[in-house]
Amino acid sequence: MTVIETTRFPRLSRAKHNVVGSFDDFGDHALFFWRALVATPRAFTQYPKETLRLIAEIAMGTGALAMIGGTVVIVGFLTLATGGVIAVQGFSSLTDVGVEALTGFFAAFINVRIAAPVIAGIGLAATIGAGATAQLGAMKVSEEIDALEVMGIDSITYLVSTRIVAGMIAVVPLYSLAVIASFLASRFATVRIYGQSGGVYDHYFSTFLIPTDILWSFVQAIAMAITIMLIHTYYGYNAAGGPAGVGSAVGNAVRTSLVAVVTVTLLVSLAIYGGDGNFNLSG
Repeated sequence: MTVIETTRFPRLSRAKHNVVGSFDDFGDHALFFWRALVATPRAFTQYPKETLRLIAEIAMGTGALAMIGGTVVIVGFLTLATGGVIAVQGFSSLTDVGVEALTGFFAAFINVRIAAPVIAGIGLAATIGAGATAQLGAMKVSEEIDALEVMGIDSITYLVSTRIVAGMIAVVPLYSLAVIASFLASRFATVRIYGQSGGVYDHYFSTFLIPTDILWSFVQAIAMAITIMLIHTYYGYNAAGGPAGVGSAVGNAVRTSLVAVVTVTLLVSLAIYGGDGNFNLSG
């Protein structure tokens, strides 16, 4: 667009600039994600010590967070509270229609397919994701990433791919804890607080707890962990503008990853349960 056209049509010029900028941003994201994913096997073989350090940091935290267990405690507490809420809402609602015995079914169905994956994803985004963005952003503005490149070290492999591998490995025990915590909280609230028979609860819970649902739930958790780490490392790696820019990058990354968490949940649900819900109300 010429200078005259820009002067005569400023809104059109801005719209064109925004469209071109959006395509550029999409291309930057796609290229960064591709380079990071392709380098994950090399990151695990070339930098095993750094990967193990990141696994420990992700799971247990560093500094003051290490005193309370870091991500383990946060994710466990979130899913523990969620399991209790499911039991409270489920028992109260089912009692209104006289089928409170099905609270065990409610816990087995909602916890595995919806509640535990979403809450665990939110916890991961708020802990390991935000931490990764802040770390990489601080390294970027202090030119530590440039120093790695000068020394001949591939910064994406060393800083980004190692975090993706660590997130994939650490999310398995973390999500196991999350699922167990949600199950225990639902049973405790139903049996100990509301006084339902433990045998009745366990019968309906075991009847409607489908093993393949748990497997797909873990697949969903791993997909969310990869997505979260990709988003947060991108914003941290490309942070600019000093400490204020790092804070802005963390905020943008958290907002984007929260949207990604529910999007992954939607897509996985459509892919697995969209055609056949794998559910029969019997027993």
